[in-house]
Amino acid sequence: MYSYMLVNCSKCQTPLQLPPGAESIRCVICQAVTHVAVHSRYVPPPSNPTARPSPSTLAPPSPYNHAPPGPPPNQHGRKKAVIVGISYKYSRHELKGCINDAKCMRHLLMTKFQFPQDSILMLTEEETDPYRIPNKQNMRLALFWLVQGCQPGDSLLFHYSGHGSRQRNYNGDEADGYDETLCPLDFETQGMIVDDEINATIVRPLPHGVRLHAMIDACHSGTVLDLPFLCRMNRNGQYVWEDHRPRSGIWKGTNGGDVISLSGCDDDQTSADTSVSFMKGKKKNWLRD
Repeated sequence: MYSYMLVNCSKCQTPLQLPPGAESIRCVICQAVTHVAVHSRYVPPPSNPTARPSPSTLAPPSPYNHAPPGPPPNQHGRKKAVIVGISYKYSRHELKGCINDAKCMRHLLMTKFQFPQDSILMLTEEETDPYRIPNKQNMRLALFWLVQGCQPGDSLLFHYSGHGSRQRNYNGDEADGYDETLCPLDFETQGMIVDDEINATIVRPLPHGVRLHAMIDACHSGTVLDLPFLCRMNRNGQYVWEDHRPRSGIWKGTNGGDVISLSGCDDDQTSADTSVSFMKGKKKNWLRD
């Protein structure tokens, strides 16, 4: 059974789901921080240990909760990665460090984390295979490939280095009123890839025992996977959880798997191309607390 706790926001009374171990949570509606007493962190077990709670009383599983019930996953699963680096060369949107980012990530996965070379799908403008050019259609196909046939024990990774943006949200499932987006090479003619699609493609289908790490190095990338919870940390290591579940009640979490997303900046921030002494042309992000 999942461990969870629902608390009301101390200011606007919006119900918030508290991840295990968290002593406070920020409401994305009114930005108030609600502190929770340590002794009341978890829901007590039912008085009758044989009684099963009705489905209506169970909260949807959280990627930050304890492992779901069932046998432990196979520890020797497959490793798969999709790495996207887009420079937008010869356009007014050109970036200098994104393909370098992609190459560095591939090297890291192969040398430090034992990802087989043929399990890494690279999409950059330097690829000769037309299906590996980072246009919108190829990026969509790559994301489907990443999660296709995944089994317990699999380790998946999605790395994106390129432009990110946002657009007005009209269905009410974004607290700030905007959907976050990724910008394929042909985004000016074919459009952007919206966070709702990314979530539906690589987050919600993940079964128990599968783990996905996403690293998004782009502007407006804070919640580009639309995960239900966000952990916001400042430079001093102080952190607070935020409940980002849509008020419509739509579940944006997984089907039992784990997803951890690391973003280059917040939803309302931008990232910058810069040069540094140890790696000229490397794309670097400027963050604020």
